Amino acid sequence: MRRPRTLLALAGVLTLGGCAGGDGGGAPEDAAGTQAGATSAAPEPDDGEAPDGGEGGDGEEGQQEAAPTTEEPAELPRGGREIFPDFRLVGYVGHPDSPAMGRLGIGDPDERAAEIETELAGFAGDREMLPVLELVVSIAHPVPGEDGSFRTQVTDQMIEDHLDLARRHDAMLLLNIQTGAVPFPDEVRDFEEWLVEPDVGVALDPEWAVSPGQVPGEVYGSTTGAELDEVAAYLAGLVEEHDLPEKAMVYHQVHASVVQDEAALTEHDGVAAIKSVDGIGHPQDKVSTYDLVNESTPEHVHGGFKLFLEEDVEFGPLMTPEEVAELDPEVEYLMVE
Repeated sequence: MRRPRTLLALAGVLTLGGCAGGDGGGAPEDAAGTQAGATSAAPEPDDGEAPDGGEGGDGEEGQQEAAPTTEEPAELPRGGREIFPDFRLVGYVGHPDSPAMGRLGIGDPDERAAEIETELAGFAGDREMLPVLELVVSIAHPVPGEDGSFRTQVTDQMIEDHLDLARRHDAMLLLNIQTGAVPFPDEVRDFEEWLVEPDVGVALDPEWAVSPGQVPGEVYGSTTGAELDEVAAYLAGLVEEHDLPEKAMVYHQVHASVVQDEAALTEHDGVAAIKSVDGIGHPQDKVSTYDLVNESTPEHVHGGFKLFLEEDVEFGPLMTPEEVAELDPEVEYLMVE
């Protein structure tokens, strides 16, 4: 079973430059929206005599309209409209201002993104790899702040920079949300301008979702299946409205208590729900946590697993691709912190 994480990863978080919606960067253009109305105008009628001898533009034969041009529906970064079963998601999590939050925030971002396909290639197994960059965009901390939310959002510019990074490497961007005292559905909606993009999903971290009177990091936070279902329904609505490919909705779980009444999370067209089990420790302990936490997983939810490059090796060797491949349910999202 995983220990509560220390607050070292949160050092300096209150000095982050502004919150999402600030002037750090404009919202990206809605890719699906640009397709609407993308037609070519009918040609101007010829003032001269029509081929049949009539006046130009008169009669059915004298009028020709160009057929509207249409764009192909948006696809996933490496093709197709559905994530599973063709792909296996493999990636890094992190934040550029805090190396303690994960590998993605260490060193040159392009090197880290490229490294996923070399250092983690074995975890893709018999499927094509779809690299993932899981950026922490809503950061929980022990100070309530003026609004009492216990969380700070990153700037638009940081998200835009990481979306550009993901696209340079044909990767998926997941917005990791440590929601603090804000309900997940409300917090997720704050990032809608990014979630209407075809290559952006969410990763919910309920360990940091606290109730009134609780402080993130001092206790395990929690969510409910009903709350997760509300987020999934919202994402499904975006997929339908904007004709998007399937969207990933990850929820991290470190302990059985972190997700309550999980059966209330139902299946939604256009949304791939994934539970990532996050326990730290010796391989045997990680497997035990995986088995225990998955006892309540709905059948339609895909398996996910997390490796910690520093913390895991304090207890034993880092698990190999072959060991991860033996887990049941099958791991379809492998995340490295």
